[in-house]
Amino acid sequence: MNTSCQEILDRLPEYEKAVEELKETLLTNLIMLSEIPAPTFEEQDRNRFLLNRFTEYNLQNCSSDEKGNALGIIPGKSRDSNILVVAHLDTIYPSNVDHTITVEPDKVIGPGVGDNGLGLATLATLPIILEKLGIEFESNLILMGSSRSLGNGDIEGLRFFMENFKNPVTAGICLEGVKLGRLSYSSIGMLRGEIKYEVPEEYDWTRFSSVGAIVNMNEMINKLLEIPLPLKPKTSFILGSISGGTSYNKNPMKASLRFEVRSESEEMVENLAVRIQSLAEEMTSMTGANVRFLEIARRKPGGTQFSHPLNKVSRDILENLDVTPRLSPSTSELSAFIDKDIPALTIGLTDGERLGEIDEMINIEPMKKGIAQLIALLQAVDKGYCSEYK
Repeated sequence: MNTSCQEILDRLPEYEKAVEELKETLLTNLIMLSEIPAPTFEEQDRNRFLLNRFTEYNLQNCSSDEKGNALGIIPGKSRDSNILVVAHLDTIYPSNVDHTITVEPDKVIGPGVGDNGLGLATLATLPIILEKLGIEFESNLILMGSSRSLGNGDIEGLRFFMENFKNPVTAGICLEGVKLGRLSYSSIGMLRGEIKYEVPEEYDWTRFSSVGAIVNMNEMINKLLEIPLPLKPKTSFILGSISGGTSYNKNPMKASLRFEVRSESEEMVENLAVRIQSLAEEMTSMTGANVRFLEIARRKPGGTQFSHPLNKVSRDILENLDVTPRLSPSTSELSAFIDKDIPALTIGLTDGERLGEIDEMINIEPMKKGIAQLIALLQAVDKGYCSEYK
């Protein structure tokens, strides 16, 4: 370990203490942000809240861009390099869901507190934590609440920023509320899609195989599961959600299936996309219904190696916090950095359970370790300890 980097590691208890002392501010930001509904493409209210916090803490260039990203800059002393810290604004929950958050002595419960209320609350609180610690950076620290990240959003906000920001970005750090110890530095190939089955109004229900949308969608699922998947490259199907029909006594006219294909091979993802399109066309021909395969998002595999200094330093930080690193590939905002060949990580900030459920829960005590990890990592990047070439 670089002796200078060791000085950062030695300060980890100090960072934890500072976060603990500002816990009430962190939890206030967490509650207020999490109680603002922010389904994908409707993040404007969270955007405004985050920008208000950035303005209160005297960040520079507090602004919202054309895609609804919320941006604020903590200026560095040299100002010739930039570190981008990102947390996505949107959630999977529609606006009509009750977003009331419950705080207990050791945990916070409610929709989206872990994905990604805590990530945003950390962005909102980070400036005063750094001020309390007296930490300044040579690099500009760009804090960003990114819009349109989930589902059909396809990381549109961050991609837009990366395409239009003309200055060099040294590294990117993506914040996710859960799970502490997570280190994602590579992206696997991914295809996110939807199969829509729709019976025409004039459909002849006396024809062969006229069993309606639900039964035929079930047959489509069986056909998908029959596709042989290789062990190498590692490849998997995730059938995420299915819906269809309207009542007990009505022939189901519509059904939809949402799924994700993941593979270490870009070629395998493409081959499966072709196969799924062929199955949709076959089902259309067989049933007379309109069966469509819609591609929602796609990711290319890539990222940095296990031995990259950014990843090594990140593991050292966690081990000094007595946290076991959890290495796993990602399909999140990380891929926008990978597309631009910028070293980046996705990190988790605390432990939790029931992620994606209405009663999602995160633990309060580990938050100080998660945020201490972030502060140490930012310092290490700023001082050049995470650069591949020094």
